[in-house]
Amino acid sequence: MKTILLIEDNELIRENTAEILELSGYHVLTAENGKIGVELALGTKPDLVVCDIMMPVLDGYGVLQIFNQNPQLSGVPFIFLTAKTERSDLRKGMELGADDYLTKPFDEAELLSAITGRLRRFRHLKPDYDLQAPGGLNDFLDDARTVANLESLSADRRVHTVRKKHDIYLEGDEPTRVYFVKSGRIKTLKVTPGGKELITGLYGPGEFFGYLPLLEHTAHSDSAVALDDSELVYIPRDDFSQLLRNPEVGQQFIRLLAGRVTEREQQLLGMAYNSIRRRVADTLLRMHEQAATAPDAAIYLSRDDMAALVGTAPESLIRTLSEFKNDGLIELTPKNIRVLQPEKLRRAHW
Repeated sequence: MKTILLIEDNELIRENTAEILELSGYHVLTAENGKIGVELALGTKPDLVVCDIMMPVLDGYGVLQIFNQNPQLSGVPFIFLTAKTERSDLRKGMELGADDYLTKPFDEAELLSAITGRLRRFRHLKPDYDLQAPGGLNDFLDDARTVANLESLSADRRVHTVRKKHDIYLEGDEPTRVYFVKSGRIKTLKVTPGGKELITGLYGPGEFFGYLPLLEHTAHSDSAVALDDSELVYIPRDDFSQLLRNPEVGQQFIRLLAGRVTEREQQLLGMAYNSIRRRVADTLLRMHEQAATAPDAAIYLSRDDMAALVGTAPESLIRTLSEFKNDGLIELTPKNIRVLQPEKLRRAHW
């Protein structure tokens, strides 16, 4: 909910305007003069200020100057209220940095239109988005749509259900969209000429996959399969291109994607140079961190899939897991693995 600071010395106008704003879904702070208004703003930074010009104690110009000079308040959208007889003074307000003005008396439509326009213009992307939180992806896409004026950005964000072991795309397919995991787990994999499966990535809630071919303008170099019953949100290729085209939105979107690229590079380097013991330990630690939010904090992955993720034969994986179990580092059951001492496991593979 957006917070609006309303500074107006006329009690009737102040109360009526506040009521209109509250009925429109805004949280409203009210002040009868500029001094009180500044004190309220310092306590709770507003998203926008609606301020009368002629007031006792501290007038609207003084309020705007304080906002401009205070790092905490600088940049807050500012709308002046003025009587018709004061319109000649508006130039001074605009020179000080006011964003808009309304002439009293104004009607409800004028007020709400001015506020909506200013909030939209001054909307910025958040420093970070929690994509694992409910609505996290929608928050980013909604902000991106407003900030970059992407009116053609698809509003269709339906959740698509994919059953366990079902293919999402196959190696060689033309890429048509980016995939976002809402729930479940997805593995991407390559199959060697000898029929050996190599897992190239494991993706869980809050993560994107399938975007590299769109960036490289190539076909999919691996396949994607659901490890569990999963829920996916599709971002069409055109929407993906629009998100990258705007500088501010594109930089944020790339940051949301980049973590997986780095992890994939580290995984491939590890498979090339690390010992089997270290590779198994690294894989267990990564999956332990991903499973930390689950009720039992256990790793549910078949031995074959884990071997493909590590890049080794199932027999070698099982032998290494047994060693870790004998050392008291992990607990093994036929269905899952639980890491008991992550710090010791982290040191054990050196």
